Amino acid sequence: MNWFTKRKNQLIKLLPQVKGKYLSNELLNKYTWLGVGGPAEVMYFPDNDDDLANFMKNIPYNLPIFVIGGGSNLLVRDGGIPGVVIKLDNKFYKRWEVKDNKLICGAGLKNADLKKIMLANEIGGLEFLVSIPGCLGGAVRTNAGCFGKELKDVLIGATVIDREGKMLEVVADDFNLGYRSSFFPDEWIITSLILKIERQKAEKTSQIIDEHKAYRKKSQPHNVKTAGSTFKNPEGLKAWELIKKTGSNNFKVNGAEVSSVHCNFLVNTGTATAKDIEDLGDKIVDTVKKETSIVLEWEIKKVGVAK
Repeated sequence: MNWFTKRKNQLIKLLPQVKGKYLSNELLNKYTWLGVGGPAEVMYFPDNDDDLANFMKNIPYNLPIFVIGGGSNLLVRDGGIPGVVIKLDNKFYKRWEVKDNKLICGAGLKNADLKKIMLANEIGGLEFLVSIPGCLGGAVRTNAGCFGKELKDVLIGATVIDREGKMLEVVADDFNLGYRSSFFPDEWIITSLILKIERQKAEKTSQIIDEHKAYRKKSQPHNVKTAGSTFKNPEGLKAWELIKKTGSNNFKVNGAEVSSVHCNFLVNTGTATAKDIEDLGDKIVDTVKKETSIVLEWEIKKVGVAK
């Protein structure tokens, strides 16, 4: 019995009553693309924004909280995450509306679902997001991007709920979006977004999305457990070139290995632990630093405690 299990009943008693649901000691490996990770001490699925605001307003001031999106760019350590893990994962957080030249949608809407929305409403401008795994709320956190566009290029504004349970309407500049990064309070929970769109024939939108998909399928691993690009590109350089140049592309740690298709992707072959994947990534960082004096920075977010 781990320490989460021992104290789960105690934590539940400290939490406010909600319309959503709580799960104790919920394993997080089924919520991440890498398929690894220990339990959330408590996992909370809000019913709607009012429910979430009530939760935030009435929780203990020092309670750790963490929001998990699609789990595509995330490495949860084997010891799990203490406190409460929040997941926006019902119809309310996947709602959407096309209005004027804007898409207004919940933060839990999956990027992949944008294809159906764009084709049905003959709009474009968001094709690059379709091929990025995960949910739109997480895309803001990382300023997700590819094919020459980033989330900041289409973000108009968003609704957030802060640590005190206040709902705030913020504009894109308030997120300070940069290369694969953002700088805004950790306690801000993004609940909905307003994205810029353009009118476009469905045939054109479909063509762009298909081209992106073909490129991804040819140049990146698919149908495997991976979290996408592992390391950020150093300014003026490519992370994968540094990995290959230093021979790090052949590294393995137990069930974790570097993808043979694209060496900036780490793969769980089926038996890897979170520690195996983190050790493999750290081994690559150390080798690249030793051989080139360049320090690779993790793009994948590592959270939780080691086991």
